[in-house]
Amino acid sequence: MELKRHFVRIGLLLVVSLVQAEPHCHMGYQKNGTQCIDEDECQNEDGLCGKYSKCHNTKGSYYCTCHQGFTSRTPNFTAVSGQCNDINECNVKRCLENMKCVNTIGSYKCVCSPGYKKSTESDACVDIDECDSEEHVCGENGVCSNSVGSYHCQCNHGYSNYGNNQTKCTELKCERANSTFEQADTVMSRLLSMLMSTCQSLSSQKEQQPTGKEHTGETLLKELLNVSEMVVRGGVLDQSVALNTFLGVVEDTMHLISPQLNQPLTKIHNNVSEVWLAVRKERTPPNGSVLLSMDDVHLNISWETAVGASYPGYAYVALLSYKGLNSSGSSVQVSEELEKDQKNATYHLNSRMVTALVSNPDTQTLAQPVTLTFKHLQEGAVSEELNYSCVYWEEMPSGGVWSGRGCMKAEFNSTHAVCTWSHLSSFAVLMALYPIKESFELVWTTRVGLAVSLVCLLVCIFTFRFCRPIQGTRTTIHLHLCVCLFIADLLFLFFISSTSNKGACAFVASLLHFFFLAAFCWMLLEGVQLYRMVVLVFHTTLRPLYMFAVGYGVPLAIVVISAAAFSQGYGTDRHCWLSLEEDFIWSFFAPVCIIIILNSFFFVITIWKLAGKFSTLNPDFSKLKKLRSFVVTAVAQLCVLGGMWVFGCFLFQEQGTLVMSYLFTLLNSLQGALIFIMYCLMSKTVREEYSKLFGTVCKSQKKRYSEFSTNQSSNSQQPLKSMQSTGESEI
Repeated sequence: MELKRHFVRIGLLLVVSLVQAEPHCHMGYQKNGTQCIDEDECQNEDGLCGKYSKCHNTKGSYYCTCHQGFTSRTPNFTAVSGQCNDINECNVKRCLENMKCVNTIGSYKCVCSPGYKKSTESDACVDIDECDSEEHVCGENGVCSNSVGSYHCQCNHGYSNYGNNQTKCTELKCERANSTFEQADTVMSRLLSMLMSTCQSLSSQKEQQPTGKEHTGETLLKELLNVSEMVVRGGVLDQSVALNTFLGVVEDTMHLISPQLNQPLTKIHNNVSEVWLAVRKERTPPNGSVLLSMDDVHLNISWETAVGASYPGYAYVALLSYKGLNSSGSSVQVSEELEKDQKNATYHLNSRMVTALVSNPDTQTLAQPVTLTFKHLQEGAVSEELNYSCVYWEEMPSGGVWSGRGCMKAEFNSTHAVCTWSHLSSFAVLMALYPIKESFELVWTTRVGLAVSLVCLLVCIFTFRFCRPIQGTRTTIHLHLCVCLFIADLLFLFFISSTSNKGACAFVASLLHFFFLAAFCWMLLEGVQLYRMVVLVFHTTLRPLYMFAVGYGVPLAIVVISAAAFSQGYGTDRHCWLSLEEDFIWSFFAPVCIIIILNSFFFVITIWKLAGKFSTLNPDFSKLKKLRSFVVTAVAQLCVLGGMWVFGCFLFQEQGTLVMSYLFTLLNSLQGALIFIMYCLMSKTVREEYSKLFGTVCKSQKKRYSEFSTNQSSNSQQPLKSMQSTGESEI
């Protein structure tokens, strides 16, 4: 065992001896048999020193140097300690006069400065006479003046280069200011005066140099928006002629201001309008697409479309959105072509009105179409009652109309409209509302119900006027309520659709407005009287003067004020009633809602008091008769307090509209019949008076019934039973 360990030790010693006997090479050398020789790093590793450098091998190492035109931190370096960078010779070398140095990779070159060219006789740069070398460099209406290394254009009268004295002179469009200034409204005079002064300033030869700080394009643009806001808020754009002039003047002024802007993109807005304006001023025409995106509208157009056939040295694209102009006009006038396509439609602006303009003077037929994306002001899906139209403002000698001519493609959903046009102008989206088809059954239900109510109301009028035992404050209220309802229902039945004569239709609408409001005011007086009866008990009589002041004076005041504020609101294209424009319908709805709310309070108080009173009735009086009397009293109050009109609130719900329409129509058209049943037929006192009347008639016609008539007359003279003994409600 010991001998075995001895041999293992001897073997290990031999292995270590052999390893130490082999040659070991240092860094930079490589093994060659039993010898170490120099390693050529430059040959073995390509690109060891990097770009723009040269590798040099040395004994056991290497180093790098840079090519001419490049430098490193140290003259000699390795791949780890440095690299070669380009030398900017333009920082240390100078070119000849009128030249500029252009650095290149590893070198540089001298080129002539703008306005100079290389001389044919030497390496120097000499001035270019642009006035001779380029034909019509200033345009046909400009005079070119050469200077050392440059030139400038002097425009003839009526032409301008908008302060850019090296661009072509183009014609100024000032005819609109000259032709409309004296005829325009005084509110628009400042806008027209601004257009005139800008034209005169640019057309004057003294003002061809770039304008000072106080007359920059941005300053003029802000002033234009401020003046436009005054015009829109002044309310003078209701007529198409005024709107026509306004849009034309703003567009012409924008064409004068846009070339004076120097920023690539300008954004300015105020409370009424917003403008985005992109400008390019380069020696070559710009290309590519332009996207101007506001909150409610987006414009997609190309620079090629904006430039057109000729490039004067500048190009611009402007998008002007009017936030308040859509509500300026009370009506929307459309072209005959649009009316033929969508018959019987009522049009409303359903987007911001925008004006899109470019530097291209010919925008009537564009080579490439433009796309406008609008956001709807009122969202809604296309249906049988609703549609949308892409339109532009078409100028006409008599004013202007909205037209769809030139719209190549139109796509709509419930929130946005995408319109593609072949020309530029002022654009918008119209919402076309079609008349809802009237139900035959609903129309005849209304007519039959109104006819029945008219007969019943006429009987009620004579009853409340001539029936002496029931005379009092409440009977007076019922009498005038029936008179107002009778006249209103009569006008409604025979004249609601008589729209051929606009003046007569407006008169009928005003009468309906007055008498329906008067009916509700008498309903309010009924509620007040009920409240006084159940709360005050004593001193419940109202003075006739006060009742007439509320019953007829308040409605008359509302009608007079409404007519003075918006007389066009009386009468529509389909009915002699109040218009929906300018929210004019609320001159009726607002008082009605207030009266219904007040009468609801009076109704609750009355029913609450009656419930307590019925509980104290004669114990012998059956519960069924008590309940019957209580229900009859409640229904009677609903008839005269306008409670039936509550069903009209449910007509605006998406579900159950048809059912609610029939309920509302049936109950309100039969309101007169209900009043007759509840206050005449179900009143014991009135029935007895009817019996007297019929008895007298029968006695005069048939002598053989004289004894029966006498008995009836004597029986009618007996005192009436009190409510405590009978349980019948006189309310």
